[in-house]
Amino acid sequence: MTPVPPRWRNCPVATRSPDRAQMLTAAEAASALGIAERVPGRLSEQRLTRFVRVGRHVRIPESALREFITAGLVEPVVTTRKRRKTA
Repeated sequence: MTPVPPRWRNCPVATRSPDRAQMLTAAEAASALGIAERVPGRLSEQRLTRFVRVGRHVRIPESALREFITAGLVEPVVTTRKRRKTA
């Protein structure tokens, strides 16, 4: 299982083991991620996540959401600041 970013440690989708993966509706995916209901639909329309059409309905695999979360992870960059000399 891929590492889960700290922000998503309490997210049921990000922490569920792959053998219990299931297909989610857009509303369920949004609820699990804590985002607006329209966002998962936009992600699938823009082909940013994998999805499955079941008739006219769209289902998003939990694994696709985990991949989306992992792909969006931005590691912090630690730099040292040089102090300016004051005259």
